[in-house]
Amino acid sequence: MSKLGNLGARLYRGEVGYDFIGKRFIWYGVSVLITITAVVALAVQGLNMGIEFKGGAVFNTPKTSVSVEKITEVAEKASGHQAIAQKLGKGGTRVQIAGVDVAKSSEIKQALAEELGVPAKSINSELVGPSWGEQIAQKAWTGCIVFMILCVIYLAIAFEWRMAVAALVALIHDITITVGIYSLVGFEVTPGTVIGLLTILGYSLYDTVVVFDSLKEGSKDITKQTRYTYSEIANKSINSTLVRSINTTVVALLPVAGLLFIGGGVLGAGMLNDISLSLFVGLAAGAYSSIFIATPLVADLKEREPAMKQLKKRVLAKRAAAAAKGESSEGPDAAGTFDDAVPADAAPAVVGQRGVEPAARTQPSSRARGKGRPSGKRR
Repeated sequence: MSKLGNLGARLYRGEVGYDFIGKRFIWYGVSVLITITAVVALAVQGLNMGIEFKGGAVFNTPKTSVSVEKITEVAEKASGHQAIAQKLGKGGTRVQIAGVDVAKSSEIKQALAEELGVPAKSINSELVGPSWGEQIAQKAWTGCIVFMILCVIYLAIAFEWRMAVAALVALIHDITITVGIYSLVGFEVTPGTVIGLLTILGYSLYDTVVVFDSLKEGSKDITKQTRYTYSEIANKSINSTLVRSINTTVVALLPVAGLLFIGGGVLGAGMLNDISLSLFVGLAAGAYSSIFIATPLVADLKEREPAMKQLKKRVLAKRAAAAAKGESSEGPDAAGTFDDAVPADAAPAVVGQRGVEPAARTQPSSRARGKGRPSGKRR
């Protein structure tokens, strides 16, 4: 078994662990700081919206030996606006200029034709009105809101309303961070960016539901035992799914990183940046929020229940009584390790393990203990 696989097995059994719930306020603070930075960037700098959203013109030139830098310079001088030029596969160039009208478009087209030494009619131009972009943006926000509402309803039915609220907070957290990064780096926002945002919402929700499913199973009949509090079971659920979350996130990030850093950065295919950046940041933020935000928030909400408060009192009282008698505590240590688990060569019955109740310990039955011995005889 690989080292990572062995670590995952030990995390699942509760032999090692990190106290995510106990240190949750540290990660809450980190998320608040990142979110504030993103909001300030949006308020001060705003987003670099593409022509699909604010209108403009697109020019496709025939094959030319003129450099992209020179074409960009000519387009910006003729239009008075920022221009984005990119080489196409057949040697042509695509030039995007936002905020130009029909009259200005003709001037730009003529200037490009003179610079390239080709007839003006050989340059294809296309105008995009701002009203069309507004409709696209409105539909994108509508789809996002409907998606979130449906997710909240599903999670409230499949799990409970506290998990639905926590998942919604995590989704908003991921969107805010991703949009804030776009504002900071100045990448253009296009329909591809919107597709990327909707994609990361689904991924973030999937990662969160995996942890929630483990938590739901581990906390079944929790009030019938006095070994663990709800927060401790939540912490065990995060640790037991931690390696799985890391593996899925890394595997998902590798191809996206290739698009962003190799395709968009090294090879200069800037059109890949609009979707790859949203995917890269969103996937990382989704994995982070499912571990450090969503589940700790569920634990905070759940611990406010009277039943959970009473359970915590019983658990702490039992541990205090055991400590007074010099007996070992049954709960996890400061690092979240469940050191009362049975040895690895046995079938451990720890919190969150599939098919085992949180309060149960695997004990041989009286019939099993007497199996193979003559009835009524003792050795």
